[in-house]
Amino acid sequence: MVGARGFGAITPGTDLSRHARDLVRMHDAVIGGGRPALRPRAVVQRSWRRVLESGLAPDGGNTRTLLPLDEIENRRRRSALAEVIADLNRVIAAVAEASHMLMVVADADGIILWRSGSARVRGRADALGFLEGAEWTERTVGTNAIGTALTEGAPVQLFSGEHFEQTQHPWYCTAAPIHDPRTGDLLGVVDVSGPALTLHPAVTALVETAVRLAEAQLWRHHEARLDRLRAVAAPALASTSGPVLLVDDNGWVAHCAGVAATKRIPAPSADRTLTVPGLGVCTPERVGDGWLVRQAGPDTRITMELDLSGPPVVVVTGDDATWRAPLSGRHAEILLLLHHSGRDGLSVADLSTGLYGDPDHAVAVRAEISRLRRVLGSVVDGRPYRLAGSVQFTVALGDVDRLADSTFLRRSTSPGVRALARQWRPPRPVG
Repeated sequence: MVGARGFGAITPGTDLSRHARDLVRMHDAVIGGGRPALRPRAVVQRSWRRVLESGLAPDGGNTRTLLPLDEIENRRRRSALAEVIADLNRVIAAVAEASHMLMVVADADGIILWRSGSARVRGRADALGFLEGAEWTERTVGTNAIGTALTEGAPVQLFSGEHFEQTQHPWYCTAAPIHDPRTGDLLGVVDVSGPALTLHPAVTALVETAVRLAEAQLWRHHEARLDRLRAVAAPALASTSGPVLLVDDNGWVAHCAGVAATKRIPAPSADRTLTVPGLGVCTPERVGDGWLVRQAGPDTRITMELDLSGPPVVVVTGDDATWRAPLSGRHAEILLLLHHSGRDGLSVADLSTGLYGDPDHAVAVRAEISRLRRVLGSVVDGRPYRLAGSVQFTVALGDVDRLADSTFLRRSTSPGVRALARQWRPPRPVG
C-alpha cells in the first residue's frame, strides 16, 4: 500500500507558472553553490545531495541507453506487474488523453517496461528519453519521481525545477512503489507524468488508487492460482491419509489436513527434505504447479553439519538426500549460538545480545531468522528460537580443534560467539 500522505509538490490554488519559475531559480542557485530564497523540500534536498555526489551533469546531457526489444520483452514476461498492467491502464487511460498525461510502469531496477497515455505528450517524452527500455534511476538521470521513489522507498511527486536535470523542468512526475502483497518485495513503480503546467493536486490520489488496485489484483491472482492448484491436486489429496500440506512453488499453503493451519512454509525443492512446524521432517512431492508435503516418517532426522573450515557452508543429510548451501557469517553465528543454547533456546532479546551486544536489535534478528529459514527450511523453531528437534547438528572446524583458533572467529563480530569460543569443546549433536 502507498501509505504516505502529503507527498504532493503542490496544493490546491498553487499558481503553477509562478511556482515553476521560483523552483527553477532555486535549482539554479543550489546547483551553482548559492543560497536560494526558496529552500528545497526535504525529499528533493536528499536526492540532489545524492545526485551531486554521483557527478551527474544538471544540463540534461546524461546518457540514455535503451535496452534492446528482446530484453524489454523478457523483463515484461518475468515481471509480476504484467498481470496488472491492463488494470492500471483502465484506471488511468480514461483521463490520460484529456489531462495530457502519461502512465509509465518501471520494474524494481528502474527500467521502463510499459508506457501509455496522451499521444502528444508521448512525443515530448520521446525527446527526453522517457521511453520503454530506458533506466530512470537517480544514478542515470538524476532526481526524478521513478528513481527517487525507488531510492526513498516511498511515493514521490516532483514539479518543474525540483528535477535535477534542466531538460526535465517542463515536467511534473508522480510515482509510487508497488510491492508484492504476499512477501512485501518491491516489484516496481507506477508513475504519472505530464507537462508541468497541467499538474492537478488530484494526481497524487490517482497514483495512490492505481497502486492499491495493483496490489489488490496481485493478491487476487495469487488466490486464483491456489484455487487452480487445489483443483489439480484434488485426486492426490483424496487418496492421502495422514497430515499433509499442499503448497505452491513459493511455499504458500493451498490446503492443509492434520496439521495446524499456516499461511506459508519454506519453498520446497525436489532434492531437499525440509522441517515443517507440526509435521517435523517432510518430503515434498511435485503435484501440478505445487507440492504435496508429507511426513518423512517418525524416525527420520536431518543431520546438519556447519563447516567452518573455510567460508561457512552447511551440509544437510536426510531421507537419503544430501545437499550443501553457503551461509553468510551472520547466519553461521546464529546457528552456533542456537546450538550452544540446546533445547532451552534463546529469546529474541538473548539472540540480539549475542549477535550485536545489546537487546535492541529485535527487528534485525527476526529478519535474519527469516532469511536463514529461506536458505535451510524450518530448522529453527520459535518462542524461543532453537534448533528443531528433528535436527542433529554438528560443527566442523577443519584443521583446528578450537573455535578460538578458527579463521571464522577472527572475522566474527558477534560478542556471543566470541564468548562461546573461550569455552568451546568438541561439539556434540543436539536434537
